[in-house]
Amino acid sequence: MLIYPYFANFYFDSDPLKIGLFLGTSIHETSQVAAAGLIYDQQFNSPETLNVATVTKLIRNTFLVIMIPLFAYLHNRGQTKEKNYSIISVFPYFVLGFVGMIIFRNIGDQLFLDHTYSNDWNETINFVKASSKVFLTMAMAAIGLSTNLRDLKSMGYKPFVVGFIAMSTVGLVSLITINIAYLLF
Repeated sequence: MLIYPYFANFYFDSDPLKIGLFLGTSIHETSQVAAAGLIYDQQFNSPETLNVATVTKLIRNTFLVIMIPLFAYLHNRGQTKEKNYSIISVFPYFVLGFVGMIIFRNIGDQLFLDHTYSNDWNETINFVKASSKVFLTMAMAAIGLSTNLRDLKSMGYKPFVVGFIAMSTVGLVSLITINIAYLLF
């Protein structure tokens, strides 16, 4: 989250679309993608990159609607009938929030942007964007403040090595995919 914005700026030669795609596909957590996009926006004055990174990650999240129930089914198939599971118990409800906000924003844009309420709608959107930055900052600070360094020390170095390998692998796959996509299209 802290290194990728600078690396992406160097690697993709300040192209906001490629950088946003890279941040949105190579960073695991949604809040970290938004934070990395915000870092990039503040350091390199590119709100487009923040928007592309956030939308890319949210699109990835919406695929959870399909993937989680599918994986739950595949994991539990062949189990005895006594061990039934419910798709409702494994369904990611936050995805419904994303879908709801997408619908709300699209309906609002269609209803208000070309009418007399367009200024109010734009002010509402800008207020929500500004609030999201504040809340994201608070959430990241809360995560950092709840980290116990003694617990990290007692875990040893192996989880960090595994995490670094996973991060590097996902980042490399993201770089390769973006480069191939731009060659083909």
